[in-house]
Amino acid sequence: MDPKIGLDENSVATLVDYVLSSKPAKEKGLPKSNDCTGAYYEFDTKITFPRMIEYSFSPFIPPVITRPSSLRYSTWTAPRIDTQKIPHGWKPVPSGGTPVVIHGIEHDSNTPDLSTGVYHEYDMNRTLILSNVKGHQVLVSVSKQISTSKVGKKGAILGNDNDWNYYYSGEHGNSITGLGWAKSYIYDYFSVTVLVESGTSPATVRAGVFQWLRAGWSGINFVRESHIIGGLKRYGRDCKMILESPRLPPPNQMMSVFQGLTGLSEGDLLKEYTALRQAQRSLAVQAGKISKSESEDQITLASISRDQMVEELMLENLKVLLGKSSYLKK
Repeated sequence: MDPKIGLDENSVATLVDYVLSSKPAKEKGLPKSNDCTGAYYEFDTKITFPRMIEYSFSPFIPPVITRPSSLRYSTWTAPRIDTQKIPHGWKPVPSGGTPVVIHGIEHDSNTPDLSTGVYHEYDMNRTLILSNVKGHQVLVSVSKQISTSKVGKKGAILGNDNDWNYYYSGEHGNSITGLGWAKSYIYDYFSVTVLVESGTSPATVRAGVFQWLRAGWSGINFVRESHIIGGLKRYGRDCKMILESPRLPPPNQMMSVFQGLTGLSEGDLLKEYTALRQAQRSLAVQAGKISKSESEDQITLASISRDQMVEELMLENLKVLLGKSSYLKK
């Protein structure tokens, strides 16, 4: 599946009908495709459709804000002449109107896996389609991994997963006892996410996610349906909690925080980010994930981009805004 092909209007309408239909369960396995394991999951968020899109698809609000237990960071890159920018301010598509289609390439790094503690980096083709289907505003996101990910690295979830505290070692391998030697990869990944207005009183957006994944080591796919559903539940849990929180500030305030961090001098940004990494190490020592001597190793930031630093610091700001414990003092 190549998202450059996109989806025609009939395909989008079929997806929307399925997502909005009554089902015996909100999760299910899907047939394998390209040797990838597949699963479906859906959830409802009490939020207006425009507000959902403002938080989830903005050039000034990083994706980590709605997916903190799924993404370490995600950058929309432009190495291709036909890559388009994500618009600032999506306008509703009128009934019978022409869908808005945006193509791009993302560079993503995920959080430590629930089962293995491993995290990966990879590039994806992505297409966003904003449409009006039978009077419902709909946004469809189609993602396809471009090539095999970089080799997985050892990480750890520090405490409760919904506190969004993670340790990233930078070392290749696996965190499972006895399998530290295993070099894992995400061999292939593709998904279709449908966001659709599903209610007006209260305003509700339903997310339906169809996802396929092939990952493991030695060329073997170790992914089960339960692994995919577990990951999608992480996303749904956090998305609902964040977007339904009465403490969540309006989008323009989140954009101001982002612009403030983006505008920091090189020295100030490095100072803030280094303090974040040191705090993560200290917490990893307290949790018994690394030794005290490991926490004293020099922190190397040569391969870390400004965009990554800003996104990780944005997550700490989100914790403060939502009343969670944060590495930041203010």
